[in-house]
Amino acid sequence: MDEFLRILKQYWGYDSFRGIQPDIIKSIASGRDTLGLMPTGGGKSITFQIPALAKEGTCIVVTPLIALMKDQVHHLRQKGIRAAAIYSGMSRAEIVKTLDNCILGDMKLLYVSPERLSSELFLAKLHYLKVSFITVDEAHCISQWGYDFRPAYLHIADLRKIKPEAPVLALTATATPQVVDDIQERLLFKEKNVYRMSFNRSNLTYVVRYTDDKPAELIHILKLTTGSAIVYARSRRKCKELAVLLEQNGISATFYHAGLEHTTRDERQKQWQQDQKRVIVATNAFGMGIDKPNVRMVLHIDSPDSIEAYFQEAGRAGRDGQQAYAVLLWNRNDARTLHRRVEENFPPKEYVNDVYNHLAYFYQIGTGSGKGQTFSFDIGVFCSTYGYYPVTVDAALHLLDNAGYLHYETAPDSSARLLITLDRNELYRLEELNGTEEKVITAVLRLYGGLFTDYQHIEEAQVAMYCQLKQEEVYQVLRTLSTRHIVNFIPQRKKPFITWLRDREDDVYLSPSVYDERKEQYIKRIDAMVNYASNDKVCRSRQLLRYFGETESQDCGHCDVCRSNHHDINAEKAATRLILDYLGDNKIHGISELRQLHADSKIIAKCLEALVHEESVHVKGDRIALKRIKD
Repeated sequence: MDEFLRILKQYWGYDSFRGIQPDIIKSIASGRDTLGLMPTGGGKSITFQIPALAKEGTCIVVTPLIALMKDQVHHLRQKGIRAAAIYSGMSRAEIVKTLDNCILGDMKLLYVSPERLSSELFLAKLHYLKVSFITVDEAHCISQWGYDFRPAYLHIADLRKIKPEAPVLALTATATPQVVDDIQERLLFKEKNVYRMSFNRSNLTYVVRYTDDKPAELIHILKLTTGSAIVYARSRRKCKELAVLLEQNGISATFYHAGLEHTTRDERQKQWQQDQKRVIVATNAFGMGIDKPNVRMVLHIDSPDSIEAYFQEAGRAGRDGQQAYAVLLWNRNDARTLHRRVEENFPPKEYVNDVYNHLAYFYQIGTGSGKGQTFSFDIGVFCSTYGYYPVTVDAALHLLDNAGYLHYETAPDSSARLLITLDRNELYRLEELNGTEEKVITAVLRLYGGLFTDYQHIEEAQVAMYCQLKQEEVYQVLRTLSTRHIVNFIPQRKKPFITWLRDREDDVYLSPSVYDERKEQYIKRIDAMVNYASNDKVCRSRQLLRYFGETESQDCGHCDVCRSNHHDINAEKAATRLILDYLGDNKIHGISELRQLHADSKIIAKCLEALVHEESVHVKGDRIALKRIKD
C-alpha cells in the first residue's frame, strides 16, 4: 500500500485515501475482478488511476462520456501522466497514431468510448497492446435491468476474450442489487467481488415540495437560500424560459443543454463554476464529471423517470461535505406525466416496425441491402415526411439500436475538419487573401499541424480567440476559402447519425429482453419514483437507501418527512395538554366542545383516541371526562 500512497502524494498531493478507495485499489492491483459501488463524489477515478500508474502496461478505461474523458486526459497530462482517448469523431489516422503510441510508448491510461470497442481497427491493435487492467466506468450501462442500458457496453466482454489475463474494475454510483449481480455476470467476473460504500449522504437534505406553481416556488426557494445551485428541467425550451425568469427576478442564472454550440456550453459552464452565475438551469445533459464541490442546492422542476437518475443528479450537491439540499418540486400532475413516458419510450411494436420500413424508404434502401451504410439523420424532416412525432420516433430508433438493427448516434462529437489543398509554397505566394483571411490561415497553421497532408480537427472557437474575431466570422472565412479551393472545410456536424448494422429485413423482431422485459422494468422504475415523491411517512434518505439495497439505516432527521414527523409529535403533545387542561375542571363535557380548542381537528381526534386507549379519559356516548370522574 506504501507504493499507492506515494503515487497519491506525488501526483494528487493527498496523504491518505478515502472510504473504500484503498480496498478497491488493492483488489484490482492484485488481479481480482472488482466491482466498486461509490456514490457521486466518492472519488471513483482515483481507484483506477492510482493502480494504473503502479502497474506495468496500459489501463483501458471504457466510459460513455466523451466530455469527461477529454477532461480527465487533460488533467492527467497536466500532472505529467501519459494518457490518451479514442472516441467517435476522430479520424482513422488520429486513432492509429493514438493506438501506436500506446503499443510503443509508456501510455498509462487509454480512455475509449464503448462504440469504438467493436471496430476492426481497435480490436486488431489490441492484440499488440499490453493491458494492465480494464476499467468500466458507469458500469450499470451494461445491465439490461439498469436505468441507462447501452448495447455498446456488451462488447466489453469481447475485450476479455482477447486479453483474458487482464482483470476488470467496474465502477458505478447507482446500482440496485439486481444490477450488481448482472454487471458481474455480463463482465464475466471470475468470482463475485463487490466493495460497497454506503450511499448515505448525511450532509444532504432531501426535500419533496408539493406545489401547483413550480416556477413561483422555485423563485421563492432560491430567494430564501444562498450559494451555487443547479435546476434540472426536462426540455431545452424550459431551461431557457426558467433562466430568463430567474434573471427577471434578480437571481443570477444561465442555461445549458446539448443543443447549444460547444463553445457556448463551455462558456456557460465556466461562468457557473467560477460563480459568475449562481444558478445553471439544465437538462440531464449537464453534470457528468462536473467537479464543483460547493453546490449548495440541486432542484428538480421536472421529475426524472428513475430513482437512479434522481439520486445521481441530486448527489451533485454538497460534495464538499457541507450542508446542501436536494429539492424535488412535485404536484398532482407529475405522476400522470411520468406514466405517460412509458408509451413514449415504448411505442407499440407495430409502430417500431413501421418506422424501420419508412427509414428504409427515406434512404432508399432495398430489402437485403444497406449493411454498413451511415446517414446523417434529420428527425424533423423525417417526421414531417411521414407524419410522425419526434419523441416516439426517437424511442423507436433507440429500440432498433438495442435490437441490433442499426446504430443511432444521437450526440456525435464531430468537430470541424480542415485540409489545406495548396502546397505550402503556393499558399505563401497567394496575393488575393484579404487581412481577415490571412489572420485565419496564420492561426490554423500555428495552432494545428499536418494540415497539408490530411484532414485535421479544428476548434473554430480556438481559432476565433487567436485571431480576436467572432466565431461566426471564422466560419464564414473558412467557407469562402473552401469555395475558392484553397482549403477543404467540413463544418461541425450536429445532426444524429444512423448506421445500418445489418441488411434491411422485411420485418423487425423485438425480443422480450429488448422490449417486454425492459418495458416492465421501466414501469417499475417509474412507480418507484412516484412512490418516493408521494410517500410522506418514511424518511426520504431511508427510502433512497432501501431502493439500493441498504436495509439497515436511520432516519436522517432533517428531510421534509422527518421534520414533519417531528412537528406532528410536538403538535400531538400540545393537543394532549389542551384536552387534559380543558377537562381539568373535573366536570363532564360534550365531545363537541373540544372543537373550540386551538388545535387541528384531526390531531385532536388522534390524541383523544390515544387518551381513551391509555384510560386517561372516559367516553360514553357523546360525553367525555377525566377517568377519575364518574358519570
